[in-house]
Amino acid sequence: MNNGLTTQKNTDATQLALKKTLDIICGKWRLYIIYQLGTEARRYGELRRMIPDVSEKVLIQELKALVNLGVIEKRAYNEVPPRVEYNLTVKGHKVLPALLDLTSIGETFLEP
Repeated sequence: MNNGLTTQKNTDATQLALKKTLDIICGKWRLYIIYQLGTEARRYGELRRMIPDVSEKVLIQELKALVNLGVIEKRAYNEVPPRVEYNLTVKGHKVLPALLDLTSIGETFLEP
């Protein structure tokens, strides 16, 4: 009897995990941002230059969303001129291997 209930709980948990995953990776630019942050902190201007096709407005929105999701952290320094750096959180670093695996798909389709 409990087997049906356990299966339902597992399905619900899996669906919640999938929804959270999609929240993180949805959006045209989020994976680009995560990839560019990689293993080092980057300033906003660096990210802007590394992803030239994204508009300033969208980059700011995506950075805020990724901070709110806990994928990246924003560190502001009390300096003149102001300096802000973004880097991956511990959880954000867990996205990186999967992202690098996904690039192999693109490489397959780039081959003649």
